Order: sequence, then structure tokens, then C-alpha cells
Amino acid sequence: MTFELPTLITFIGYLFVTLGIGFFAYKATDTLSDYILGGRQLGPAVTALSVGASDMSGWLLLGLPGAVYLSGVSEVWIGVGLVVGAFFNWLLVAPKLRSFTEKANDALTIPEFLEQRFNDKSHTLRFVSAITILVFFTFYVSSGLVGGAILFEEVFGLEYMNALMIGALVIVSYTFLGGFLAVSWTDFFQGCLMFLALIVLPIVAINDLGGLDKTQAILTNINPDYDSLSKGFTWLGFISLFAWGLGYFGQPHILSRFMAIRSTKDIPKSRNIAMGWMIISLFGALGVGLVGSAYFAESPLDNPETVFIFLTQAVFNPWVAGILIAAILSAIMSTIDSQLLVCSSVIVEDFYKHISKRKASENELVWLTRFSLLAIAIIATWVATNPESSVLDLVSYAWAGFGAAFGPAILFSLYWPKYTKQGALATIVNGAIIVIVWKQLSGGIFDLYEIVPAFILASIAGYVVSLLTQKDNPAEAVYHQLNNCENNENIA
Repeated sequence: MTFELPTLITFIGYLFVTLGIGFFAYKATDTLSDYILGGRQLGPAVTALSVGASDMSGWLLLGLPGAVYLSGVSEVWIGVGLVVGAFFNWLLVAPKLRSFTEKANDALTIPEFLEQRFNDKSHTLRFVSAITILVFFTFYVSSGLVGGAILFEEVFGLEYMNALMIGALVIVSYTFLGGFLAVSWTDFFQGCLMFLALIVLPIVAINDLGGLDKTQAILTNINPDYDSLSKGFTWLGFISLFAWGLGYFGQPHILSRFMAIRSTKDIPKSRNIAMGWMIISLFGALGVGLVGSAYFAESPLDNPETVFIFLTQAVFNPWVAGILIAAILSAIMSTIDSQLLVCSSVIVEDFYKHISKRKASENELVWLTRFSLLAIAIIATWVATNPESSVLDLVSYAWAGFGAAFGPAILFSLYWPKYTKQGALATIVNGAIIVIVWKQLSGGIFDLYEIVPAFILASIAGYVVSLLTQKDNPAEAVYHQLNNCENNENIA
């Protein structure tokens, strides 16, 4: 692939816009709460698109279209599972988590919330949670960096390592400056761009092929079963794809958006915007994969995950192509920035402030968070140096880790008064370990996506251990106190 000057100009222009947002947010960030959660002042539309953009990542424009390009409509079950999981996350988790975290001494991170929720004076739960977040986010951030490197490598003909370094530099720059506000505002802008790209590209490509009937004829000729939802159906495969939705309940970079929304009263409106954006975007990604399969029928792509890039270059003039290719970087950036911010927040809020005996000022804590972000970015970049890494594989591993470790813990914490600190530890540790072990095994039942056994067994562990440790459980009183606060808010 060769690129043209207009593509480069529009692409660079987009990058300057994101850096400008980062600088603007830098001027509006004064305290650690501002840097980590934006002062809990996000409006419903910004929250909705920030959740969607940080959730979907490069998977929406690289991983999913690539999977559909190879296998057809049967890959859509991942999307169906995600829609169901996202809806229940908004419905069950968002309102209570927003209320509980504010009332629990204004908890800024998930580990801090869990410590406050269970009145854990030993800080054990906080440290275990923080370590789990750092481990799995390293892989998650790496998946985004791989996606960014693919983009720069394919579009501008760079070597993989050079492309990786440029992508990391761009993404880290504005997040380093502006923190949560920069991340949320750029996510809103990026979410709009991704949405536009996924609607426009398949429509224009179908027209370029001669219309919908001609496109369907080509697809049928390539693969008569391209539109079959049951192609290659196995129960293990179906459950594995659909189970992606379980992961939502434990993703810290998504949960932080719920914690930052202005008010619980804004959540229904935000949920409607987010779900509409998500459903239409997933249909768009499905369309890109299918139309790409037809468009490149005579010259198949070496890397299926580049179908969006090649299709954009093929059907648009360089000026429009530059804008739409920027949408891929949008998808990648919108997740990496959130994850880097969560990691750096955990390092400072959950480690430094509790280990260091020194009383640091708000300004010092903000700068410590910025440099922690830089350190995590360096480690994740090193993990991403393998050019053979698959975006979808890296994402699936991290997604399962968070979903199994924190998903049951968050749900129990918000809805079960008798959940204990020991039960929460059992949930998180078992969820993380089972994901790691299961991932190393293969064949038979071990072909099942690791989030399924890990989520179930972690839930059972948390439930059983909580029943065994009910004596003198201070967490029950804390739960009722937090729940009463939420009920009073709803009445008001």
C-alpha cells in the first residue's frame, strides 16, 4: 500500500486536534480527583460515547471486521453477547456504583472502593485488586499498541518497531497532559468519528461494487454460507462468543466512566445514547468485514485485520481516506488512554499514598500519576514488540481476566449485603488465576473461552467463602449505609 500527501495531512491534522484537547484539559486539571475522574462532572452524552469508544477499541475497526472477513456472519455472536452484557452493565452496575463510590469516602478507583466497601483496614484487598489491574492492563494496552503499529505500518509503510514507537508517543502525549478530562473529551470526539466511518464505508464500498445484489452475489460465490449464523456451530464456540458479554461487569476503564458521570439521574439518558451507538457501530463493523471480503475476492488480504484500512484506501479519495483512517487510531487511542489512566491512578492512589509516609500535595500527586502513566506505557510497548501479536487474542485474554476477577466481585459488592472481605479476595484471586491457567490449556473443554469457567468458579468461591466468614462481618453495615444513601438520592 502507498499513501498520498492528502492522507498524511488530514491524519496529522487529526492528531493535532487530540493534542489540543489534551492541552485544554491540562489547564482545567488541578487536583488528583480532576485527573483521575474529572471531578465527577461528565455529562450524559460525553459519558455514553466515552464508554463506547473506550470499550470498543481497535477491536471494532480491526479485530471484528477481520474475523467477519474470514468467517462471515457467524462471528456476529461476539457482538450480540457484548450488546447484552453492556446493557445489563448500564442497568445493574452504573447507578449503584456511581452512588456507592461517592459515598464511600469519594473512592476514585475500584481497589479503593472495594477497601471502603469492606472496611478493610489491612489494605490487602486494595493491593491484590491493584496488582490484578496492572497485570491484565499491561496486556490490554499492548493490544492497542499492536493495533496502532499495524495502522502506521500499513498506511505509511513504516517498519513495525518504528510504527509502534510513533503510535505509543501519540497516544501517551495527550493522556499525560490532560488526564481523565482529556481522555473523556477525546473519546467523545473519537466516538463520533468511529461511528461516521462505520456507517459511511460499507455503503460507499457496496455502491462501488455495483450495488447490494452484486455484492451478495460475490459473497455467495466466495462462501455460500457467508450469511449463516450457525456456520461451524458448536456449543463450546457459541458459548465462548456469547460469553464476551460477561466481561463488562469487571472492566475498570468502563466502570470509571460510571463513577465519573455527573449524577445518577443522567444514567438512563446516557445508557440510551451508548446502546444506540454500540448497536449501529457493530452492524457497521459487520458490514465492513463482509463488503471487504467481496471487494478483495480476487486479491485476498494477507492480514484480515487490515480490511478497514485497505477498503478505505480503495474506495475514497486521499482526503476522505485520511479522515477515516484516523478513525482507526481513534478506536485504538480511546481505549489505551483510558487504560493507561486507570493503571497510573492505581499506582498512585492505591500504592504510593498508602506505602509512602510522606504527605504529598495535590500537584505532586498529579505529576506522580503522569509519570506512572509513562512507566506503564513503556512496559506495554515492550510487550507489544512482537509483530505477530493478534489484536483479538490480546484483547480476549485481558477482557477475560478483568471480567472473571472483578465482575462477580463488583456485582456481589453492590447487591449482596453478606459479601465479606474474604469472599471478595477469593473471587478476585480465583478469577485471575483460573483465566491464566485455562489460557495455557487446549483441547476439549479447554477450548471454551476462559472467562466462562473463571467467572462461574470465582462467583462460587466468593459466595462460599462469604458464608463461611459471616462472623463479625463489618462489611454488612457498610453496605446498608451505602444503600440507604442511594435510596435517599433516588427519593430526592
